[in-house]
Amino acid sequence: MAKATINYVCQECGYDSPQWLGKCPECGSWNSFKELKIPSVTSRNKNTSLRSSTARDNTPKPLSSISFKETNRISTSYIEMDGVLGGGIVPGSVTLLAGDPGIGKSTLLLQLALSIAKDSKKPILYISGEESEEQIKLRASRIAPKSTSDNFLLLSLTDSDQIAQIILDTKPGLVILDSIQTMESENVAGLSGAIGQVRYAAQQFISVAKSNNIPFIIVGHVTKEGTVAGPMVLSHMVDCVLFLEGEKFTSTRILRSLKNRFGPVDEVGIFLMEGEGMVEVKHPEQLFLGNLDNDKAVPGSVMVVTLEGTRAFLVELQALVLPSKLAYPRRVVSGVDARRLELLLAVLQKHCRIPLDSYDVFLNVAGGLKLSDPGVDLGICLAVYSSFKNKALQKTVGIAEVGLLGELRKVPMLEKRTKEATKLGFKSVLSVAKFKTLGQVLAALD
Repeated sequence: MAKATINYVCQECGYDSPQWLGKCPECGSWNSFKELKIPSVTSRNKNTSLRSSTARDNTPKPLSSISFKETNRISTSYIEMDGVLGGGIVPGSVTLLAGDPGIGKSTLLLQLALSIAKDSKKPILYISGEESEEQIKLRASRIAPKSTSDNFLLLSLTDSDQIAQIILDTKPGLVILDSIQTMESENVAGLSGAIGQVRYAAQQFISVAKSNNIPFIIVGHVTKEGTVAGPMVLSHMVDCVLFLEGEKFTSTRILRSLKNRFGPVDEVGIFLMEGEGMVEVKHPEQLFLGNLDNDKAVPGSVMVVTLEGTRAFLVELQALVLPSKLAYPRRVVSGVDARRLELLLAVLQKHCRIPLDSYDVFLNVAGGLKLSDPGVDLGICLAVYSSFKNKALQKTVGIAEVGLLGELRKVPMLEKRTKEATKLGFKSVLSVAKFKTLGQVLAALD
């Protein structure tokens, strides 16, 4: 009988080495190598029955002789999620959904499964390694009390080999696995969550998905740095990587696509976490605008048009400028990069002659949204100027990037942003189309 071999695998990036190393040559992390026992050929052949149905002709073929049939995507019944996926779930695809604990991954997928099961001709299989069937039933009765579809099947199991065989026997229309870090197999050494177990389980499920045209949605954990837990190779193996993000103290959730072989990666979906589950938001400006219907403007409040993927929507920026009693004035920021604010304050002081070196500056993005779009630079400057002069800017939107020399730079999709602001009734849209420098903008407002 062939003996199992021993390899050492980096727990951070998945780098393999025949011997233990103190520092990983791939990612540079220290003391990250763990022993991984690779099963012998005999033990790996125990599951040949799972791959018996995957036999195919391996003869190379010319491209012109390969027939291709367009397959219909599976609609999730959520416009926001369908947009992120590129139009729906592709049969045979494997999607990895990651996010912080408690952000709503399981809730969103349970709602999705219950919705698809209503009209699906095949059963929808929901497999959980973290919750029992009773716990899932309790949550399902809360978010969908009227759902009684017999097409929705529940399974609480962590053995990846048994799960693969059950999927082959059931032939479901969709498999949801929560989560990949709880899967384990006797054919691989290590506890659940170890790199060997994660890679083995992922390979098993991807093989089943591709050979039987069964779509998978797999839940993945994240590390304390906010990246997908497990080996980086896991993100390379799957077809689509989605990330659900949001602050726990707000109800807003943003679904982003980090990788998609069947659609764009610049689309986002916006949801609200409510008591009855996740609710999609079709008009996000309702969340991030303050007093849209109030015609009375307030000093320090300016609207900006930001992009989330290819979607443009308005957000309110609020600034407060006060004389400082400290030797070093305070710069308190929420929602944007503090270093970006420091840079823009320096531009205002140098090129616009605004003495901000003796003033405390507070800046906030309404709604708890975090902005990294350079197109909001002009809006930040306008909000600070408005508060400093105690002058309200009525129905004003700023769309431009501000350079160190005080010049305004064009931002992507300027026409789309302008059209969105005009549609909501904002008549004064300040951008690089009308002004060349920040000084010209402020001079026009005086």
